[in-house]
Amino acid sequence: MHQQRHLSDRAIRNLFIFPTLILLILMNVFPLFYSLYLSFTDYSAIARQAPVWVGLDNYVKILNSEQLWSYFNTTGRYALFSVSLQVVFGFALAMLVKEKFFGSGVVTTLILIPMMLSPVVVGLFWKYMYNPGWGYVNFLLGLGNPSVAPDWLASAWGRQPFPGLALIAVVLVDVWMWTPFVMLLCLSGLKAIPDYLYEAASIDRASSWFQFWRITVPQVAPLLLIAVLFRTIEALKSFDLIMGMTGGGPGAQTEVIAVNLYRQAFLGQWQTGMASALAYIVLVIIIAISNLYIRYLNKLRGED
Repeated sequence: MHQQRHLSDRAIRNLFIFPTLILLILMNVFPLFYSLYLSFTDYSAIARQAPVWVGLDNYVKILNSEQLWSYFNTTGRYALFSVSLQVVFGFALAMLVKEKFFGSGVVTTLILIPMMLSPVVVGLFWKYMYNPGWGYVNFLLGLGNPSVAPDWLASAWGRQPFPGLALIAVVLVDVWMWTPFVMLLCLSGLKAIPDYLYEAASIDRASSWFQFWRITVPQVAPLLLIAVLFRTIEALKSFDLIMGMTGGGPGAQTEVIAVNLYRQAFLGQWQTGMASALAYIVLVIIIAISNLYIRYLNKLRGED
């Protein structure tokens, strides 16, 4: 008789885990450390030459470049305006839909549609919407005459330059797309507030304004801060939406740091070493900002 051999539970577990670990290492860990090595080299991905070690030269060039700092400035303004508006509108929408009403489920689902779409598709869609000749944005604003209507993505009002209009247009689209995400987190926080807090406040004859600031806001604040954290991280590395709408133009008005990084790594420049260094500088900035958010969140929750 043949003796049957059965794999142990541990062997079966390892059989499933090890291929996944190997795939994760190949797809994530190795590129991470290899790009870190490349950031200290003079290297181009299309050159048939080995990387040349230059130490911190790439980082020094980036930190001393006024042009790159202007791109960081654009990224900061983009993140500040878009996240601030998303928080305001997201919280307001959550307050509106938290109560059950006829068709509330359908309304909530319709509000969530923008965040389900691809950012590139959204960018191209709004690029046509902003068109001064036949776009619906100017038509809805009552500015149907192309000779005097604003060309949003060209930063021009009629035939006159209007600096910053393109960045405003991109910010508004980002707000339209990601406000539902903030609304979802705020809505989950509002649903978790115990009813007895409001009942006790009503018994004490507290005003609606007092209840909002002393009960609603403190209870939702932790989830709201998590939403701010996630959206800030995404805004700082925003790429696909802006490339779909403006490609960083006109000029460099919407040239956020992720778009410039793409230009350096590809699009004819192929400065792989410099682009890797810039990517790690962005990574350090995001980690630092995230750490500040997390510390404040822990403080808000009463944790050290």
